[in-house]
Amino acid sequence: MSFETHDIGGLEQGVILIDHGSRRDASNQLLLEVVAMFRAQNNYRIVEPAHMEIAEPSLATAFARCVRQGAELVIVHPYFLMPGRHWDEDIPTLAAAAAQDYPGICYLVTSPLGLHPLMAEIIRTRIDDCLEQVQGRGARCGICEEGRTCRIETIPGSGRTSPGL
Repeated sequence: MSFETHDIGGLEQGVILIDHGSRRDASNQLLLEVVAMFRAQNNYRIVEPAHMEIAEPSLATAFARCVRQGAELVIVHPYFLMPGRHWDEDIPTLAAAAAQDYPGICYLVTSPLGLHPLMAEIIRTRIDDCLEQVQGRGARCGICEEGRTCRIETIPGSGRTSPGL
């Protein structure tokens, strides 16, 4: 297998963080928070959100915004845990369609988060935070919604009761 390499030095880069998209506004808002956090913690001047389907902005809209802000290389990062059809087929197809309107603009679809070494730390931190929250020692995380929090469930009819947390 051979890979083509390119000199991207000097190209103005724009980043699109793309998720699946949801009918739940709260889920779509989380992507905006991720984009804001990424923008604040990195040196990319151009960072835009996109949803693959269901919600706006679309990948085409985000791509256009990047180009209008001066991006010459648009980096599309799937905010997905694992590779799959969306990463392998859908997102590259959407990116290619968006790029059609901008001759001379390059784009790259990156790998999803996957097996990055920091994933184990992120999982451990989320578990620890939820355990603290159900014991009343920690605050709700940014994912928990009003009325919905981390909780220990008891299987009905199992004869077990909540461990008193």
